[in-house]
Amino acid sequence: MAELLQTNTEDFGTVEVDVITLDLIENGLRSARYEMDEVLFRTALSPGIREQHDEFPLIGDPEGKMVVGQFGLSIPDFLANFEGTIEEGDVLLTSDPYSCGAAISHANDWLVVMPIYFEGRIVGWASQFGHMSDVGGKTPASMPTDARTIFEEGVVIPPFKLYKKGVLDEDALRIILNQVRKPDWNRADLNGIVAACRTASRRVQEMCTRFGADTYTSALDALLDRNYRAMKTLLALVFEEGKPLSFTDYIDDDGRGNGPFELVMTITRTGDKVLIDLDGSSPQAEGPINYYINENLIRMFFGIYMITVADPQILWNDGYYPLVDVNIPEESFWKPKYPAALNGRNHGIGRLFDLFGGLLGQSNPDLLNGAGFSSSPHFMYSGNYSDGERKGEWFQLYSIGFGGIPGRPVGDGPDGHSLWPSFVNIPCEYLESYYPLRIDRWETVTDTGGAGLHRGGNGVDVTYRFLEPGTIAIHDDRWLTYPWGVLGGEPGARGTKWIERADGTTEVLPSKVHDVDVHRDDVLHFVTWGGGGWGDPLEREVDLVTLEVKRGLISAEGARRYGVVCDEAGAVDHEATDALREQVRSGRSGERPLFDKGPDLETILANALEETGLPAPTAPKPL
Repeated sequence: MAELLQTNTEDFGTVEVDVITLDLIENGLRSARYEMDEVLFRTALSPGIREQHDEFPLIGDPEGKMVVGQFGLSIPDFLANFEGTIEEGDVLLTSDPYSCGAAISHANDWLVVMPIYFEGRIVGWASQFGHMSDVGGKTPASMPTDARTIFEEGVVIPPFKLYKKGVLDEDALRIILNQVRKPDWNRADLNGIVAACRTASRRVQEMCTRFGADTYTSALDALLDRNYRAMKTLLALVFEEGKPLSFTDYIDDDGRGNGPFELVMTITRTGDKVLIDLDGSSPQAEGPINYYINENLIRMFFGIYMITVADPQILWNDGYYPLVDVNIPEESFWKPKYPAALNGRNHGIGRLFDLFGGLLGQSNPDLLNGAGFSSSPHFMYSGNYSDGERKGEWFQLYSIGFGGIPGRPVGDGPDGHSLWPSFVNIPCEYLESYYPLRIDRWETVTDTGGAGLHRGGNGVDVTYRFLEPGTIAIHDDRWLTYPWGVLGGEPGARGTKWIERADGTTEVLPSKVHDVDVHRDDVLHFVTWGGGGWGDPLEREVDLVTLEVKRGLISAEGARRYGVVCDEAGAVDHEATDALREQVRSGRSGERPLFDKGPDLETILANALEETGLPAPTAPKPL
């Protein structure tokens, strides 16, 4: 465990913080957290961070507990696994999930942790990690879909001092950057992360100077306690004591032909506390889809979901952690044994939110969402320019795709949106300016959102025309199982990928594949999945259905799923609509299902090749 060196070891005093001062400190921290983002966006070079914002900042209290931030890392787990001293001016770096207690979850994420000192004492921590577009390894972008060990996924940086007392370890950085394909990107992105942490440090020190260190740290305690009290109330409202709630979802395959992988979550409240139990989930995968996650991150994701759904005005933090116990079985999908591959863990991250949604909504429909775009599908394209002034120059693209957000109690799911609310799309103009490709189409796919009183968002078709030979890679899921609907809502459509070759042939691609050769004027269709619907489609307003027919979001045929009869221009036949809705209602047996996952798994597997053009995966076996 880290040894913290401080020239002042006096304990912080506990003082009463008035509401105005607390508000000033809270908003000062909130502003500093967003300033961290902006510092990085303005200095990064990789499109994944610079354009899409694939990074996550955090400001913690003296123990490392998050007070403000964006979900995705745990300073206490990092510190518990760091061997050595930490003193003023040190900046720590790692990319090894196995050496930091899964504070991060794959080697592409470079995590910087920095103590914040004030008058000789640690008053907090600044931390941020960003997804590096390449960290070496056997494939461009360092995410081989067939990897079995982390050693295939590029350079893995053990926790060490990138800066010692403010002095950069240039030799160590030179060795690290020698392993990657785009060292200029990595250097710029890393420098931006360090600068962002230093910015947060300055802002915290300024608040300590303004209010005093005792007032500042007491304010942090008050903010953490506020979340504790809020979560305590929410848990009592949402969960019936002693009544376990369970839910199961799937990852379709692991990139090596194995799947589906069963993900099981059970939540039980006892007194003021809940237990989140992941027992019953599949054993660790042979391929790289394992999501190595620690208990604190499970708590973090759970709290994010609860607070965002119930009261989004709360500035969520780690204060509620004592109320949440977690059980993660060893050598499972969630806690694989070293050196299991981890690069495709993005599917598991997203599925956590589907699991939480499926659980919480069982006791309170107002918290129930359909399954949505619960992943961050990756598209990679790389090669060397074949002619012209740039002949021989290496190009490399890493980007994140968007899809359909589920229907929700408050309304429709957005079309073509990101799972992560802070992520944004890479502009087509940027892609066409900096890469040898053209975007022939970037549009939502009609009828891919699940029908419901509140429609699931449509997936998108991004069509890439390649102007140079190269190789592509894809990381995606939900090509086999369906994004389920809720409360009578229907499932969304599955995702699919295919290439229209310049020679006129068509090639269907798996959802997880790398090193696919492409040639000039080959066209890739990157079609993502839709979100599940919420509520009975027959309850949706006819005028809203026909408006979306006019907009191309629903087809005239798709409108019939809502019991609406109209033409492609949206002109409705009201008499036929009334008759169709009555016919559908009278043909139902019993109440609409709480969850609609589509056909059962056995049927899905039996029909996989016919429906998707891809063979069904083989049931995974313990390794």
